[in-house]
Amino acid sequence: MSYDTALTVFSPDGQLFQVEYAMEAVKRGLCCVGVRGKDAIILGVEKKSASRLQDVKTIKKVYQLDHNLCMTFSGLNADARILANQTRLQCQQYKIYYEDDPSVDYIAKFTSQQQQKFTQRGGARPYGISTLIAGFSNNKPKLFQTDPSGACSEWKATSLGKSAKQVKDFLEKHWREGLHEKDALLLTTKALMDVVESGNKNIELCVIRKNECWFLNENEVEELTKITAQLQ
Repeated sequence: MSYDTALTVFSPDGQLFQVEYAMEAVKRGLCCVGVRGKDAIILGVEKKSASRLQDVKTIKKVYQLDHNLCMTFSGLNADARILANQTRLQCQQYKIYYEDDPSVDYIAKFTSQQQQKFTQRGGARPYGISTLIAGFSNNKPKLFQTDPSGACSEWKATSLGKSAKQVKDFLEKHWREGLHEKDALLLTTKALMDVVESGNKNIELCVIRKNECWFLNENEVEELTKITAQLQ
């Protein structure tokens, strides 16, 4: 029997090959980094080089889910767009039902549940993305990772995509508890600069604070890369 063509059938050694293939799509995706600080969470992503004729505003690697919730990903862009829209809808439904903002834990578990559903259904394939979901719950910064298998885990700092292991090794050596926003930004930038070949032109940085999410413009990213280079 060909176990890699059937999503709902385990191989003799206990694997679901379609889920393994989805994880491979994640490993081949562009790098993204999440760093939790004391007063902010930083999401840094490697952007794909765009054609001069293409509107770069239509290429998104970071999705804002709520006023203080953001998601980035590694893997298939189309899958990420669909999953982000489903999660945004859940955020709005939660507000209507409970008249309160959903917690980061709740949204991360909802996202992983959506991914897990597609690991046990015939006629469908798993989502080919892993996500990093960042935000504040009870005034505390939170960073979660979800995978195509439906796994969900909380992190202090992590990385997805190509060169993820190299970036994680760097973060393990340099991350420390209680990082302020500026230090977290520098750490994220340095981690990305080590793996992004084209430098600051293809780097995007997002800062998530208690009640807001904002993106650094090109000049701010360029300034950060210069400071990072001087610190080396």
